[in-house]
Amino acid sequence: MRSSRISDFYKLSIDERLKIIKEFSSLTDEEVETLKNSGGLKLEDADRMIENAIGAFSLPVGIAVNFVINGKDYLIPMAIEEPSVVAGASNAARIAGEGGGFHASSTEPIMIAQVQLVGVQDPNRARAELLSRKEEILKIANEQDPLLLSLGGGAKDIEVRVIDTEMSQMIIVHLLVDTRDAMGPNVVNTMAEAVAPKIREIADAGTVYLRIVSNLAVHRLARAWALFPSKTIGGEDVVDGILYAYAFASADPYRCATHNKGIMNGIAAVVQATANDTRAIEAGAHAFASIHGRYAPLTCWEKNADGDLVGSIEVPVAVGIVGGATRHPQAKVNLKILGVKSSRELGEVLAAVGLAQNLAALRALATVGIQRGHMRLHARNIAAMAGAKGELIDKVAEIIVREKKIRVDRAREVLEKLVAKK
Repeated sequence: MRSSRISDFYKLSIDERLKIIKEFSSLTDEEVETLKNSGGLKLEDADRMIENAIGAFSLPVGIAVNFVINGKDYLIPMAIEEPSVVAGASNAARIAGEGGGFHASSTEPIMIAQVQLVGVQDPNRARAELLSRKEEILKIANEQDPLLLSLGGGAKDIEVRVIDTEMSQMIIVHLLVDTRDAMGPNVVNTMAEAVAPKIREIADAGTVYLRIVSNLAVHRLARAWALFPSKTIGGEDVVDGILYAYAFASADPYRCATHNKGIMNGIAAVVQATANDTRAIEAGAHAFASIHGRYAPLTCWEKNADGDLVGSIEVPVAVGIVGGATRHPQAKVNLKILGVKSSRELGEVLAAVGLAQNLAALRALATVGIQRGHMRLHARNIAAMAGAKGELIDKVAEIIVREKKIRVDRAREVLEKLVAKK
């Protein structure tokens, strides 16, 4: 039976890690080679993806271990340059495993396309008329993508809002589209373009301007929760420290911005590794955090009757496993490692990773402070920036950590001395 519980994974060589991943995910030799090259993206492929391509940019890809979500073991690829993220997520997942792992759920993959109509003198009359003729609008939308419709997706409903702006009142029609396993911006934008003339006709007045997807995907949510045993976290004082840190974030937007940024460290790293749209996910998450009129944490932390810590998260997850940049060769391999079978399952993984990342950060803040572990890992980057190579990177890092002088100038001095001794 496969297990994501791998002790001291960070101590293994790259080849040893790849061997484990190959066996866990049944990768071919070719897929392993894809992981080892610079992003797995050929220049000619990059040239088809963007304008003015000159090459491919690669980020480190690490594997977060120990994740059990809804009883299933996962190895989770994370593409990120920040040293402590993968380690923090893996450790938090190990602790969650002691409490039964992560429990996750999600809604249907519904995206919103917005159509903006201005210049209507009686907008509430027009709103009522639009809602009464919903089926006409949906029919036009679904004619744009018969394949999506055949897969069970397509335009499912509309919402009509009248909003006040500094220019005038506007009618905003939301076309709610089930995009199945795709993120879906292209299909919903196409549908919005197609239904715009009909919306103008039904309203019998006004001018249509914007016809565009919304990245605030409030109908496409993922939720996760987990129990983190008090004795495993470090005791009652640590639990209380985490709760005080959460209360701080809930009350203060300056703290909350960093609280949510830490959550997105984990989520965005997985989104990046699967070639989904990190900008859309970030924008949607922070807008969702503000949806009730104040900027609030994406997570919630509580203490149960036994004194254990319970965390939960709810976040919009506009991601896909087909279409768009997910065809990137390394993204395809990363998705295979992850083993998700639908966009909803990917969203549930993202929620669990975000919760784990938040626990890791809060626990560090409530105990030794964020810098101790972060700077120990960061020291290797500083050593490399100073010019160290190979085994000298670890030697320089060890010295500057011991001295608590994790700076490039000091790393250069240490490196010069080590080289002179050879």
